[in-house]
Amino acid sequence: MDVEVEEELIVSLADGRRLIVPLIWYPRLFYATREERMNWRLLGGGYAIEWPDIDEHIGVDGLLAGRESGRAWSLCGAG
Repeated sequence: MDVEVEEELIVSLADGRRLIVPLIWYPRLFYATREERMNWRLLGGGYAIEWPDIDEHIGVDGLLAGRESGRAWSLCGAG
């Protein structure tokens, strides 16, 4: 599995699929520095991705289901 965080969050899965989601779905990543975004690790053999510097944890099952962070809506003024 590989993770890229630039304009979007891109997760390349071991089976060849690539998940691309808007970065605004994860405000902690959106506002993180480049260094913070690059410091990630897999948890539990790949069930989740963690960015320890910003206390962000994103489950792969949530990415596959298209779930965004609940914090995303507060940035848009909704919810």
